[in-house]
Amino acid sequence: MTDSWATFGADLHLELRGPRLRSGLMDALREAVRAGRLAPGTRLPSSRSLAADLGIARNTVADAYAELVAEGWLTARQGSGTRVARRAAPRPGPGAGHRGGPGRGAAATPVPVRRPPVRRPAAHTLHPGMPDLGSFPRAEWLKAARRALMSAPHEALGYGGPRGRIELRTVLADYLARARGVYADPDRIVICSGFVHGLRLMAQVLRGRRVRDVAVESYGLDIHWNLLTEAGLRTPALPFDEHGTRTGELGRQGAVLITPAHQFPLGGALPPDRRAAAVDWARRTGALILEDDYDGEFRYDRQPVGALQGLDPERVVYLGTASKSLTPGLRLGWMVVPEDLVGDVLAAKGHSEWVSSALDQLTLAEFIRSGAYDRHVRGMRLRYRRRRDQLVAALAERAPDIRVSGIAAGLHAVLELPPGTEPTVVQAAAWQGLAIQGLDRFRHPDVPRGRDALVVGYATPTDSAWTGALDALCRGLP
Repeated sequence: MTDSWATFGADLHLELRGPRLRSGLMDALREAVRAGRLAPGTRLPSSRSLAADLGIARNTVADAYAELVAEGWLTARQGSGTRVARRAAPRPGPGAGHRGGPGRGAAATPVPVRRPPVRRPAAHTLHPGMPDLGSFPRAEWLKAARRALMSAPHEALGYGGPRGRIELRTVLADYLARARGVYADPDRIVICSGFVHGLRLMAQVLRGRRVRDVAVESYGLDIHWNLLTEAGLRTPALPFDEHGTRTGELGRQGAVLITPAHQFPLGGALPPDRRAAAVDWARRTGALILEDDYDGEFRYDRQPVGALQGLDPERVVYLGTASKSLTPGLRLGWMVVPEDLVGDVLAAKGHSEWVSSALDQLTLAEFIRSGAYDRHVRGMRLRYRRRRDQLVAALAERAPDIRVSGIAAGLHAVLELPPGTEPTVVQAAAWQGLAIQGLDRFRHPDVPRGRDALVVGYATPTDSAWTGALDALCRGLP
């Protein structure tokens, strides 16, 4: 026979006061409804379950339910159980007005309530940096999750170590080596909850090593610069020209944060001589290169660009994530760390895994091991390339004066605009129901304002919304 407290049904927190159990239960239920803890339509536990939870007789609960149904607080229907009734919000009585309001018996004049204007969301969004969330491989992910859970050792369900699951680190080492040219021993991989988390850990490590300056690119994301600044690090911006970041001008900085495979947001790949210059600088000065390989899987031309880390694994910290290849909602990323930094990174992360779910790590490991990850990336690469080609074709037909760049890889393109028109075009797009960002949004505050352009993310809209988003974009261009 089961224990009386081991019951089924929804948990319900009620405090019974007074010597009479039935009236105390009714008062507690009324108060829970009034306070909003029990919303209209909420199904209550059965009388048997609630009685067992509260340690009172079942008839007491049944009688309390019946009286509250009669009063209109609850409803009871065959097959639907007992639920909180859908009631209009209580209105104050005639004497419940503010002091000085209408007295007893006086007719109260309704006062119209002016609601603040609601800002409607844009009909279409072409912000960069977001994949097509509707294409997440749910069925394959569920299959991988089931296989991973059924084969997971018991200890995987406990508090894990700060490195992350060995299953994921092992398959990542193989995948990164063959797909991105990364030297990645499993013991030098640390799992994190995304790029920002990894950058936060590195900022802490750099501060501990008395680094004061981390060079950054002229254009990038302010969230990264702000994170470094909040950690007490200065972020001087490197000069930029038509060939990309001028790494030859690196000086006494202790580290540099760059996107060498596909500069964000301008889109070019760092030329070989500038890649070599960055590595030579790091070797000569003992500095570190923080490589953000945010969308390295999505390259559309025939010239693959490997990770910079392969040139010198002891001077480059490689950071990658599943945010663009799968979805940012997974909150899974990885760092491939130089051997002498592993201990510092683990110390910064803590003694146990507290940010990334072990089950999600195991699922991703199985997803990669089974080949589903490669199939998904290949499929999305074709899908995004078609989107890019449709964007370029539409602009050639409807806005032939607009030059498009940064399209050899990634999930966004840069549309050059006539000088001085960027703010106007962004506003015009908003009037068309299109959320879009100008290049100036990504400019480092120490860099003078440069060319006018739009940064157009073409991966985000669904297939049904893509045509409308493209039309809205073309209508707003000069």
